[in-house]
Amino acid sequence: MAQIHDLKILPEYYDAVDKGVKTYELRFDDRNYTVGDMLILREWENGQYTGKRLTAKITHILKDFVGLTDGWAVLSIKKMEGKKC
Repeated sequence: MAQIHDLKILPEYYDAVDKGVKTYELRFDDRNYTVGDMLILREWENGQYTGKRLTAKITHILKDFVGLTDGWAVLSIKKMEGKKC
């Protein structure tokens, strides 16, 4: 069953996801991410949330790959239009 993950994201990465130019997240896989899970990406700046957030869906996961540190995963994501939470 798909899960919802509430995650912090720095402003420069938030803006790139929001504009649609950043379509992945590099994350430590301590949450058992799976395809179909939803990410709530909440902008985090200077130790606090800014109030900006958006939703993205995981479409593909790359892990256990040469060059990728153990325990880390590249999550391909698709921003959900109209889902600024």
